[in-house]
Amino acid sequence: MSLTDAQRAEIAAHAQETSSTRRPTVPALEAMLYDPQEVLDHGFLRVIDYMGDDSAIVQAARVSYGRGTRKVSEDAGLIRYLMRHRHSSPFEMCEIKFHVKLPIFIARQWIRHRMASVNEYSARYSILDSEFYLPAPEHMAAQSEINRQGRGAVLEGADAAAVLDILRDDAMRTYRNYETMLDTDEGYGLARELARINLTLNTYTQWYWKIDLHNLMHFLALRLDPHAQYEIRAYAEVMLKILHAWVPQTAAAFEDYRRGAVTFSAGMMKVLRSMLAGEAVERADSGLSKREWDEMMASLKG
Repeated sequence: MSLTDAQRAEIAAHAQETSSTRRPTVPALEAMLYDPQEVLDHGFLRVIDYMGDDSAIVQAARVSYGRGTRKVSEDAGLIRYLMRHRHSSPFEMCEIKFHVKLPIFIARQWIRHRMASVNEYSARYSILDSEFYLPAPEHMAAQSEINRQGRGAVLEGADAAAVLDILRDDAMRTYRNYETMLDTDEGYGLARELARINLTLNTYTQWYWKIDLHNLMHFLALRLDPHAQYEIRAYAEVMLKILHAWVPQTAAAFEDYRRGAVTFSAGMMKVLRSMLAGEAVERADSGLSKREWDEMMASLKG
């Protein structure tokens, strides 16, 4: 992870600042505030601020005047009920703000989650650093033969080394050209908003990303899935640890009812009922497509 000494000093100074508050805080998350969690080769993710906790969800659901006196088990039971029945608005009462450093190609996937507030580092105003994402050898894979947007077998030996050389050389060459185009003395003095268009998608960018808890869990449900691209999944895995520190009761319900759960269609449920009744059901007679059938069988086999 590439942080300058000045940036580290700035983070350390910020972490030393304290202030009294009457609002609920979460000690486990307070301990993580501002600290960058390393992701990929040069990326990081850190919590900048948050609002609310598990009790805030319960308070909003009950529309109570305070944090309440009910047992923790009762609050957990209500949170699980809300999660199970997809009552999302109480979860929207909690928010969290992240500072993320990530490759541009992952940022373009990430931004598809529209229910968030984003402010990205401006390459029209500032000059991007010469930092690029290069996959580790175990993530250098060929195109999957069965999944148009997935990876297959890992490249070995000379092939993997050659691809890494191409990625590195292309990134460094385009960055040198970027510097030349920007240079007002020996280059062309090109506007920053134009010079940036030549950079590769593995160049790192940064942003502040603020989102409510409901939409954060939707992000995690999609990006923690094994079919999600590894690079964005790496960020999601760090965010999941933060979720458990921030709202442990909600995180546990999320693991049970969202991440660890599957959804069956009406047709799938009909097939399942027939199977439970002891009937032999073949795909050709099920009314399901091959893909639906395969997905259902994969879910039942775990």
